[in-house]
Amino acid sequence: MVEAFAVASGKGGTGKTTSTLALGMALAESYDVTVIDADTGMANILFHAGLNDIETTLHEVLAGDEPVEAAVYERFGMNVVPCGTSLAGFQEADPVELRDVVASLAEDTDIILLDSPAALDSRTAVLPVVLADRVIVVLQPTVPSLSDALKVQEYALTYGTDVAGVLFNRVTDDEAISQISEQAERYFEGELLGTVPETEHARAARRAGKPLIAHAPESAAAQQYRAAARSLDVKHGSSDAVADRFRSAVIPDHP
Repeated sequence: MVEAFAVASGKGGTGKTTSTLALGMALAESYDVTVIDADTGMANILFHAGLNDIETTLHEVLAGDEPVEAAVYERFGMNVVPCGTSLAGFQEADPVELRDVVASLAEDTDIILLDSPAALDSRTAVLPVVLADRVIVVLQPTVPSLSDALKVQEYALTYGTDVAGVLFNRVTDDEAISQISEQAERYFEGELLGTVPETEHARAARRAGKPLIAHAPESAAAQQYRAAARSLDVKHGSSDAVADRFRSAVIPDHP
């Protein structure tokens, strides 16, 4: 039984990768979780998960040089599939092959989290949103971030991907979050999953090569991520059905 979530934001700087791994660790307390770095052009997960020195990444799998299993690493209670950072690897990778990668991994996990590219400006960028069952929208409590996040929702709903909920991250102003959350409730599908405060722990965790929850488990941010994970109602589908759907997914030519 499996459900795939795309974690998306519509813009950079929202802490999307930090959120993906934190949610993954929190969910892994109750589920088998697989995190995939689907941002093949601007990969970050390998740095956040202490996988800087590995040889096989999603790039090699998407290029047809390695099997999926070779790029799966057990880290912090999760299975992590990092992507490489080289330009050559990006150029050789075929993003459409992500369908088969997700389909293969869906056969042996409960939850898949796809760390998605920040902007929906190419086939590579929109692919995780199209493949996922639902999208988790990460945004900061600002009007521009809200606007970019609404584009993610519009694109997801257009291609039949539901919205699981909204996660406010890097929150510094309680008054701003109150105002923006009212707009979010009005315009977004899904629930408000949580509000994660801005924290130096996030930067320190990346420097340490750990997810935030592993680096600062008692921090206010970690507690909010755990609360967000508890708020996420996981809807399991048939693994075989999900795998078949991924393999046959039609990828749009343009976002």
